[in-house]
Amino acid sequence: MLSPNQTMVTEFVLEGFSENPSLRLLLIGCFLTLYTMALIGNIVIIALVTSSTGLHSPMYFFLCNLATMDIVCTSSVLPKALLDLIVSEENTISFNGCMSQLFFLLWSLSSELLLLTVMAYDRYVAICHPLHYNSRMSPHMCGALALGVWSICALNASVHTGLMTRLSFCGPKVITHFFCEIPPLLLLSCSPTYVNSIMTLVADAFYGGINFFLTLLSYGCIIASILRMRSAEGKQKAFSTCSSHLIVVCVYYSSVFCAYVSPASSYSPERSKVTSVLYSVLSPTLNPLIYTLRNKDVKLALGRLLSSFSH
Repeated sequence: MLSPNQTMVTEFVLEGFSENPSLRLLLIGCFLTLYTMALIGNIVIIALVTSSTGLHSPMYFFLCNLATMDIVCTSSVLPKALLDLIVSEENTISFNGCMSQLFFLLWSLSSELLLLTVMAYDRYVAICHPLHYNSRMSPHMCGALALGVWSICALNASVHTGLMTRLSFCGPKVITHFFCEIPPLLLLSCSPTYVNSIMTLVADAFYGGINFFLTLLSYGCIIASILRMRSAEGKQKAFSTCSSHLIVVCVYYSSVFCAYVSPASSYSPERSKVTSVLYSVLSPTLNPLIYTLRNKDVKLALGRLLSSFSH
């Protein structure tokens, strides 16, 4: 409940990187380059998967979904961050704009974590149960899994955003970040944030705990199955089909754990900005490169696409 001398905040100020003005031009160049690479790389992945019949398999179907969510993730953060760096004045964002940014960021982040788990399960079935792969990962099942990921994570983002809109913000209004995120927003609330903190812990336990365990379990079974193979060529082929995904999992989970799996009271703006760049900017940029450079099928499809443009 607001006291008579308190007013509701209708907009926030994003602190961004204003404490380091000397880095402004460098950050503009880096962010613009990374955003362009992320957009082009993920759009190319989507184009390759949809246009190449050789990539019409469950693994690439889920990769296409991952690329879509990478675009949503980086586009929910970087355009506003770039605008604030270029204008370099008081960088405000409306309350509704902040909540919209929070929704799309949470939706994309949780979807990527859940998709990585689904992709790990796909590789587990392909390597450990190859004879049952077509039946277990049928087009109907893949579609249901993808729809489930998008729907569950949209619900998760809606719950957290809805809970945030119920809080009272009566000042201060400076968000110690370059985009709207749960921890710095909770620190600005002048109403109890107990329910928000509990739901954040529940989400952390599910996305950062259960999903991470299931991903590790899948790869534990995959590695055990590969080690039991007698053929060195078979081992190499089996490992090559999941090595790219494993690299993406390691990069993504390490950055998300650093940013989110900690109580709001121990929130560090400097650490959060660095880790946020990793999962919202660098990861969407690296994912297409990792899957393209380490995947023979994708490289062949890319070569055919480029040759079709050259003729």
